[in-house]
Amino acid sequence: MRAKKSPSLISPTGVIKLMTHAMMGAALGLAFTLALILANPAVAELLNHSGRAAALVFVGTMVGTFAIGAALTGVVFILNEDKES
Repeated sequence: MRAKKSPSLISPTGVIKLMTHAMMGAALGLAFTLALILANPAVAELLNHSGRAAALVFVGTMVGTFAIGAALTGVVFILNEDKES
């Protein structure tokens, strides 16, 4: 009989894995935002006329959205990895 293994999501290693996924998502979101601003002149013009606060909100929203999505995907990957082993 095998001993029941606790899920690695609720361990220091699992938290580090989850934070790594969130940081990768934030970096990807930042790169996507920069590419969107450079590729679409309408977005660049809108942010130019809106001011610094609007640009920070736009970038923060994009980075946050990507980071949350990557963290949720990381949860699925970590839990799936636990089921296989």
